[in-house]
Amino acid sequence: MLNDTPATTPPPAGAPATAPDERARVARFRASLGLDALVDVHTHFMPQRVLSKVWAYFDAAGPLVGRRWPITYRADEERRLEVLRGFGVRAFTSLLYPHRPGMARWLNDWAADFAARTPDCLHTATFFAEPEAAADVRRALAQGARVFKCHVQVGGFDPNDPLLDEVWGLLADAGVPVVTHCGSGPAPAAFTGPGPIAALLARHPRLRLVVAHLGMPEYEDFLDLAERHAGVMLDTTMAFTPFTESEAPFPRRALPRLAALGDRVLLGTDFPNIPYAYGDALTALERTGLGTAWLRAVCHDNGARVFGL
Repeated sequence: MLNDTPATTPPPAGAPATAPDERARVARFRASLGLDALVDVHTHFMPQRVLSKVWAYFDAAGPLVGRRWPITYRADEERRLEVLRGFGVRAFTSLLYPHRPGMARWLNDWAADFAARTPDCLHTATFFAEPEAAADVRRALAQGARVFKCHVQVGGFDPNDPLLDEVWGLLADAGVPVVTHCGSGPAPAAFTGPGPIAALLARHPRLRLVVAHLGMPEYEDFLDLAERHAGVMLDTTMAFTPFTESEAPFPRRALPRLAALGDRVLLGTDFPNIPYAYGDALTALERTGLGTAWLRAVCHDNGARVFGL
C-alpha cells in the first residue's frame, strides 16, 4: 500500500459546503503547486431523480459497489456547485450514463441544458449500446458535447458491440475524449477489464479514451494500453486513497510508468459520490512522491490542454 494514513472522517451530509477548513486545505494544496485552479474531468451532475437513485444504490452497497460507501457531498445541485467552485475547480464534467436502452438521449438533453446554464461545466454526453446510439451521439455532438461518458460496468454492454461501431467512428473523427469506466473495480462486470478495450483500440486506434480510476484494479494492463496508444489517457479518480488502497492498491513498481505518462494523466475525483473529503484525493496524489511538476500537470495543465481551456 502507498499510504496507510486513515482518510479524513467524512463530515455530515451537507457540511462540506460550509466547511472553510476544507476549502483552505485545498487552497493550500493548489498554492503548493503554484496553481490558481484545478481541472477535474471526473465529476457527476445529472437529473436529481437519477442522482437520487445512484445515491440509493451506494447507500445499499449494491452489487457493483460491494461495500459501505457514504456520499460525502450529498446536497442539492446549487450547493454542490458552490462546494466544487469553492475548491477552485475551474472546469469539470457532468458525467452521466444510462443503465438501460432509451435513456441516453434525454440524459444528453439534460446535460446540454446544464452546460448552457453552467459555463464552467465541460458539456458532457453519453450513449448506450442500442440501435439509436449513433443518432444520439451525432445529435449530442451537434449540441456541442466536448466529452462523453461510457460506463461499461453499469451499462453492462460490450464496447465492441456492432451497434457501437458508428459511434466510435464518429467520436474518433471528432477527436472528442471519452471517459470510460472499463476497469473491473470496484466489482467486475461482464465486459470490464483490459481485453474489450484492447480490441476496441485495435479497430479504432484514433480514439481519445480517458480510462477512469487508472483502470483499477488492472492498473498495469491499462498502462500497457496507454503506452501503446497515444490517444489513451488515464484519470486519477479515487486512486491512491486509503479507501481504494485497502482493496485495490496501486503497485509501487508501476509508479515510474505513471510518471512517464505524466502528460496523459488527468485529475478525476468522482465528486460528489466520494466516501471521504475532496482534499483526501489530492493528498493521496501528493503522497505518490511523483513530484510537483507531475502534480501540476495532472491537476490542471493536462486537462486545460485536452479541453483547450
